[in-house]
Amino acid sequence: MRYVSTRDTKKNKTYVTPSEAICRGLAPDGGLYVPETIPTLDEENFRHISALDYVGRAAYVLSMFLDDFSEEELLTLCREAYSEENFPDGAEVTTTIKDGVFVLELWHGPTCAFKDMALQLMPRLFSAALKKIGETKTAHILVATSGDTGKAALEGYRGVPGVKITVFYPENGVSDIQKLQMTTQAGENVDVVAVRGGNFDDAQSGVKRIFADSAINRRLADAGVFLSSANSINWGRLAPQIVYYISAYCTLCGRGVIKYGDTLNVTVPTGNFGNILACFIAKKMGLPIGSLICASNQNHVLTDFLATGKYSKNREFYLTMSPSMDILISSNLERLLYFIAGADETCGYMSQLAGTGEYTVSSETYGAIRRDFVGYFANESVTAETIRQFYHEYGFLSDPHTAVALHAAQSFIGERGVEVPMLVCGTASPFKFAADVYSSITGCEKPDSISALGMLSELTGREIPMPLQRTLSAKVRFERSVCPDEMESIFSL
Repeated sequence: MRYVSTRDTKKNKTYVTPSEAICRGLAPDGGLYVPETIPTLDEENFRHISALDYVGRAAYVLSMFLDDFSEEELLTLCREAYSEENFPDGAEVTTTIKDGVFVLELWHGPTCAFKDMALQLMPRLFSAALKKIGETKTAHILVATSGDTGKAALEGYRGVPGVKITVFYPENGVSDIQKLQMTTQAGENVDVVAVRGGNFDDAQSGVKRIFADSAINRRLADAGVFLSSANSINWGRLAPQIVYYISAYCTLCGRGVIKYGDTLNVTVPTGNFGNILACFIAKKMGLPIGSLICASNQNHVLTDFLATGKYSKNREFYLTMSPSMDILISSNLERLLYFIAGADETCGYMSQLAGTGEYTVSSETYGAIRRDFVGYFANESVTAETIRQFYHEYGFLSDPHTAVALHAAQSFIGERGVEVPMLVCGTASPFKFAADVYSSITGCEKPDSISALGMLSELTGREIPMPLQRTLSAKVRFERSVCPDEMESIFSL
């Protein structure tokens, strides 16, 4: 399997191995690495995968994309990543909400967010890939986070030999618990920096700017350092996410909810478009997925794009109770455009986005996107009402991001009248956003974030997840902040 940049428009393209794509993160031309072809699953493959546990499923699927790893190597890495210690409830938890609607709870890992599903495995892939390509320099991982990725990446890369990681987060754009999780992170090779007066897009743009700065990269190379990424712009982060959609389909088949070949619709709350893109890739591999419902919060740039074909970041930015989706530049949309329209068209759109902040795709490309995707969004009041409704009517306790997806799923089902089963991606523990969840359920004024943990536990009878309990007593280690245009200053050579 060879990988190529989404912006490689040359006749003789530059290809890299899976390990090189994982280690580099971002292509030199600013594009994202994608596989030359998408492997396919047939019924025989599916029957084989269904008989395996999650570790076996992950190793099998990833071996189709990472063919410079042996399946035995991948099995070893997956056993470490998805161990009972990391995921005491199991890596994949599928909950029935009501007839035909299921939530895939992906947040039962060490940081209580779905990012753990990829970021417990990715550092292990990264470390093995460095050895495969003979890289001896220190890798400096740069991460921009809208909340959950930062902690999951810090925890995943903590103590990994030959790696340093720096996480940038918008100072006022994450929840108090998310901030506390990051700023108390243990580990000698980790660093956390707040971005003052900026949002996630500013942090993400700053990281991309650093990657593209040849002077910084030369200085780092002279010091024996190279840059890479743990955001979903890195293929090593996105590939493990493909697995849980395939596995969930197998699980629902095993429970008799569906049989192989039956269509399953999927709703995903998304900001950077990586999670839902992973589901799209699973569909292109042959998984019987029907509609992909893209759920956005009040920053509904993706909803508008899917409704019109025009993408524009030139709009008001909102801080919401679902901060991991407070994004106006959805990086992984570039990969979708490449898969549908190719490098030339994609490169043109990305150039327009950089220059004017917007682009409109061709009618052919838009038509192809609409065959798979539909978008809905929920503002703050709708999100709160959805949290309240699902708790009181179904006993389901939802975080705000999952609530956005539940609203989108209900809207889709109500409009289309379809009877196809719906899988909703559950992305975070409700206790990570306890104040908003408590206020949404009770209608009371929002309490402070720390007190809200105990209040939500007492209200619902649910235990505060142990990783969050430990965070409350941890010492803050990182208090540094920079302006968006000062992010390069973190390098001290």
